[in-house]
This record gives sequence, C-alpha cells and structure tokens, in this order.
Amino acid sequence: MNATKKIRSALVSVFSKDQLEPVIKKLDELNVHLYSTGGTKEYIEKLGVAVTSVESLTGYPSILGGRVKTLHPKVFGGILGRGDNENDQDQLREYEIPQFDLVIVDLYPFEETVASGAPEQEIIEKIDIGGISLIRAAAKNFKDVLVVSSRDQYADLLRLLNEKQGETGFEDRKQYAGEAFNISSHYDSHIFNYFDDNKGSALKVSVRESRKLRYGENPHQEGHFYGNLDKMFGQLWGKEISYNNLLDIDAAVGLINDFTETTFAILKHNNACGIASREDLTEAWTAALAGDPVSAFGGVLITNRTIDAATANEMNKIFFEVSIAPGYDKDALEILKAKKNRIILVLKDSNLQKRNLRSVLNGFIGQDRDTKTESSDDLSVVTKTAPDQEQFRDLLFANKLVKHTKSNAIVLVKGKQLLASGVGQTSRVDALQQAIEKAKHFKFDLQNAVMASDAFFPFADSVEIAGKAGITAVIQPGGSVRDQESVDYCDQHGMSMVTTGFRHFKH
Repeated sequence: MNATKKIRSALVSVFSKDQLEPVIKKLDELNVHLYSTGGTKEYIEKLGVAVTSVESLTGYPSILGGRVKTLHPKVFGGILGRGDNENDQDQLREYEIPQFDLVIVDLYPFEETVASGAPEQEIIEKIDIGGISLIRAAAKNFKDVLVVSSRDQYADLLRLLNEKQGETGFEDRKQYAGEAFNISSHYDSHIFNYFDDNKGSALKVSVRESRKLRYGENPHQEGHFYGNLDKMFGQLWGKEISYNNLLDIDAAVGLINDFTETTFAILKHNNACGIASREDLTEAWTAALAGDPVSAFGGVLITNRTIDAATANEMNKIFFEVSIAPGYDKDALEILKAKKNRIILVLKDSNLQKRNLRSVLNGFIGQDRDTKTESSDDLSVVTKTAPDQEQFRDLLFANKLVKHTKSNAIVLVKGKQLLASGVGQTSRVDALQQAIEKAKHFKFDLQNAVMASDAFFPFADSVEIAGKAGITAVIQPGGSVRDQESVDYCDQHGMSMVTTGFRHFKH
C-alpha cells in the first residue's frame, strides 16, 4: 500500500463552480494535468488554465443532450486502476488510459429541484448518472484516488493541497471516500423518496449533518443530533444544547406554532407547565409563570414575540435552561446574558419535520405530524347550553394546549391562561384529579374555568368531577358509545360541552 500519493492528474466534472477557482489555480500551480468536459472545461479555460477534454481522451463526443459524457472505459479505467496491481497497470498502458489521482465532482441538485416545485421532467433530468458513478468509482479505489464529492469540500481540499503540496495520505483519501458514500447514499435516498411519493413502501431517511451531544437522555447514554440546527436557530448565548434540551425545544416550537396572539409558554419534560396569551408580553410571561412557578425552575421558555427589557427583567428572576424567541431587544439580551450557561436562541424557522419517526422493537414506526388545530368551525355544541364568547376563546386555547400534552391529558384554562394540567396519566379521571389538585395548590379559582381532554370520556365521571370543582365548559373529541351520559350530566347541571371530532393522543 502506497500511503502517500502525489496528485499528477485530476478529473473535474462539476455542476456548481462556486468557490472552485482557487482549487483549479492551485492544481495548475502544482502542475496537475486536468481533464474535464462541457461547461466545467469551458470554465477552466476561462481561468487561463490548460485542460484536456474528456472527449479527446475517449474519442466520443458528449451525446444524448449531455446525458452521456464520462461513461467510458478510458475514464473509469483511469479511476479504478489499482496502483499495486500489475495486471491493472499493464492494461492501462496497453489501452493508453491515464491514471487519475484526484476526482472532483459536484452532483446535479436533485433535492433542491424537487423542493423548488419544478415539473417532473426537470426533476428527472437532475438525476445525476455520470457524476454519481464517478464518485462511487473513485471512493471504491480510495487507496489510489482522492475523491471530492461536493462543493462544500472545496475549501478543505484547498487546505490539503496547500499543506501537503499536492500529496495525499491514506487517511485523507479514506476520509474523503467515506464522505463520498455519505453524499451518494443521501442522493439516492432522496431519489427513491421522490418516486415512492409518500407511499411508505420502505424507510429511507438520510441526514448528512451530525453533531455529537454531551450525552443522551442520561449521562451513561451516548447521544447524537442529526440535522442542521443553524437553519432553525441562532444561538446568541450559553452552553451546548443537550439531548433533553432538544426534546423540550421541539415540544416548545410545536406548541407556540399553534398560537398567533402574544403568547408565552414554559415547558418542562415536553409538557407546558405554564402558558398564557395577553396583549402585553410581560403580562403574558407573568400569567404563564403563575401556572406553576415551581415546575418552571430549569424550564424551557418560548414566546412568539420579540423579548423586551421589561419582560427580560422578570424572566431573569428565575433559573431557566433555554429561552426561545423570534428576537431580543439589545437591552433584553444583555439582561438575559447574566447567566453564562443560559441558552438563548433566536427562532429563525419554525417549520418542523412533517413526519414523526420512532424506533420500536426491531424496527420503526412513522406517522404524519399532528398539525390539526381546531377552529370555531370544527366545534359542535352538543349540550342545551352553549358556551359564551369568552368560554369559546378559552376552549379553543385549551384544546390547542391539550394537543401538545402527554396522554392521558386534561387541561384547565381560564382567561387564556393555563391553570393546571394532568399529564401522562393511566386514566382520564386521574389526569383530571391531578389537574384540580394542582390548581388548588396554586390558589386558582376554578369557578367558570374550562376543561379540555385529548380523547373522549368513556364515562360521565370526569365531567361530574369537573362540574363539582366549578368548571362550566368542556371541549373533547367525542366518539364514545357513552357520550350521551356526559352530555346528560352537563345538561342537568348547566354546563356546556363542545366536541371537535379530532382526537389528539400524544405518547
């Protein structure tokens, strides 16, 4: 094995020429013989650098509208020829095939073309054939060839060329080969998913970016995040985001996405322990904190408005892990930066994944994200008494919240403020009793409060308990064979009930 190799000839075939110029000029400085075709060849020539056309090497022109350019034994032989194999070397000499030490490829932008909403024929034409074949061939023969498979690697390639003056080490080539297969498999996964068209016939998930986390859910577990957080957030301050932070941040963004009014929420272990909507942001914060000032300790805070200095002063009075907002006033940011480990995030993009995936047993389960947010048009009044205008507002508020609460879930709301919730209980009655007890502990008056349930009531016991606690309006999906028992109880005690027809289990 020849650990170090000198780059003497290179094949360059790229879609994007961005940032390529310094690489080409460095290769020219190192007296590397360049081969290229089509637009890439013209680009190199305009730089004043000598380049040999692939067509002159193969004896064939680019044909079929550019679909076939590099697919030829004189190209692939030069890439796949093994330097330590005498038969390979004899055949290369016999057929006058130059051996390539470097292959630079940038694939057609298939993923970006699909995302743009382009017509199908344009998408199909962006399925790269020659480029992907060049990448796989060069990566397979990494013992002899360095493969650069993305424009994102041009800067690192230039660094390598400058540091080693045109030589590559075995580990360099192997590392680049690994990234090449990362890119090629990612590319093929997106092509399959396009043709599968959400049929779910197989699971192909590919994310190229990865970051190692300090640990997983617990210190003895290893954890990674796969994705690009920088697209969603700008981190202005604080320590590295942890595995558990990410779970809470995901829950927080999903929750705040359902609110358009000025709203502040506090989350702990993926559930809201406080949330309120007000015209004034500081008032929204104060009302949200009142929902459970104990659980707010170490929580994740999120709002859909720019945080001002007055609100930041109030937030700064408690210990919290993460703050998320679309922006921060200058003075507010300085106030919040008082704690060095406090994570301060600017939410740039609130679009979450459209599908949820979880590992189960020896496989995975997947489903569409629950994006249904009920409006007044979805509500059916099923009792003799209808909710008044204020109750309707609170019912819709509560229903948004219960959707984002672990099942079995009950949420109690009054004046667009979470009074208390019962979360993750094995029975709906237990969830309700937990919520009532918690509301009383924090001195909330439940008279004329409303209740939301994530699923139907199998018996009338829940509405009976709620009514005796002072709750006067209920929202639930409906659908139980014994729905009428709950409706009858409400009618007998002057309570109102609306059904939505949509269940919101969350496990």
